[in-house]
Amino acid sequence: MGTVTLANRVDRIKPSFTLEMAGKAAALREAGVDVINFSVGEPDFNTPENIRKAGYDAIEGGFTKYTAGAGMMELRKAICAKLKSENDLDYAPTQILVSNGEKQSLSLACQALFQEGDEVLIFTPYWVSFPEFVTLADATPILVDTVAENQFEPDWEDLENKISENTKGVIINSPSNPTGGVWSDEAVKRLLTLAAKYNWTVIADECYERLVYDLKFTSAEKLNDVGARIITCMSVSKTYAMTGWRIGYAAGDETIIKAMTKIQGQATSCANAIGQKAAIEALTGDQSAVEEMRKTFQERRDLIIGLLNEIPNVNCAMPGGAFYAFPDFSSYLGKKNGSTVMHDTFDLSDYLLETAKVVTVPGDGFGAKGHIRFSFATNKDLIREGINRVKKALNHLV
Repeated sequence: MGTVTLANRVDRIKPSFTLEMAGKAAALREAGVDVINFSVGEPDFNTPENIRKAGYDAIEGGFTKYTAGAGMMELRKAICAKLKSENDLDYAPTQILVSNGEKQSLSLACQALFQEGDEVLIFTPYWVSFPEFVTLADATPILVDTVAENQFEPDWEDLENKISENTKGVIINSPSNPTGGVWSDEAVKRLLTLAAKYNWTVIADECYERLVYDLKFTSAEKLNDVGARIITCMSVSKTYAMTGWRIGYAAGDETIIKAMTKIQGQATSCANAIGQKAAIEALTGDQSAVEEMRKTFQERRDLIIGLLNEIPNVNCAMPGGAFYAFPDFSSYLGKKNGSTVMHDTFDLSDYLLETAKVVTVPGDGFGAKGHIRFSFATNKDLIREGINRVKKALNHLV
C-alpha cells in the first residue's frame, strides 16, 4: 500500500481545541479522576420534556425518512413565526434553511459566499471555527481587534485599517463565544453602515440570543436600516439544551439561501428528520423552561464572575450573555511551576488541569492572549470548588 497524500486543505485548518479539552476531561473522568470541567460549550440541563416527547413521537410515528433539503415546510414556517414574534423580523419559508446544527449553516454561508482571493473580517476573540470556515472556502480570514472593557466591541481604528478591496464579508457573534460579550445596538449599527457602504455580506451568529441577562437582545437584522445584506444564523441548541439534536437554521436573501441549500444537498441531503420534529415543538411549545434555564445561568454568572475577581491579579469583565466567563490571567504568564514556565494560556490551562484537576480552555486558541475561557454551564457547588482549586494552584506559581 502506497503513502497516503492528503489534500492541502487538511493542513490549512486547525483542529478544534475546545473539543480536545473536552476530550481530556472525559478521559480523566473515565480514569476515576475528580475533575471539574469548565470547558463545556453546552447547557448541562436535559432537553425539556415536551421536546423530548416530540422526538419520541416522531420515532414511533415512523418519521425517520428524508425531508425536503431545506427542511420540513412545517418547521420553516415555525421558524418564520418565531422570527416574527420574538425578533420582529419578516421572512418567507423560501428564505429559511434548516441544517444539521447552526455550525453547518455558518459553514454553508461561507462556502456559498466566499472564494479564493476574498477576505473576511473576524473579530478577536473569535469562536474557533470562524477562521476555519473561511479557510475551507479558500478565502482569507482577517482578524480585527476588540475592546475587552466594552463587551469586546470592535476596535474601530483597527477595523478601518484592515479593510481592503478584497474584503467581501464580516462575521459577527453577539452574544459571543468565547467572551459572553453582547454588543450595543450602536456598535451593530455602525458595523452595518460599513457593510452597506462596502457591499459586504454580514454573517450574524446569534445562537445565544435567548441567553442575555442585562438587556433585551435585538437581532442585527432588526437594526438594519441601511440596507446591509445579512445572513442570520440561529439554533435550538443552546436555547433549548438540544446540542445533540443538531438543528440550526439560517435566514436571509433567497438567492444565498438557495445556494446554501444546493451545497447542503450534496453534503448531508437534509437535517435530521427526528430533530426537525423536536425543533417544531421547541419553537412552538411551552417556553417556560427557557426562562428557567436563563435565570439559573444568570445566577451562576454572577457567582463565577465574583469568585474570579477575588483571585489576586485576575480581572474578569461581566459578560452580557451566553454562559462563558473570559478572565484575564496575563499577570500569571512568565511565572513558573518548578522549571516549567507559563509561556501562554495553553501552558496555564495545562497546569490547572494537572495541578488542580480543573479543565479550562486557553484564550490563545481564540486569538486572545492572556485570557482563559470558563464555562459556567455547571452547578454552583462545582463552580465554587473549581475556582477555589484554581486560586490555590495559582498561589504555587512563582
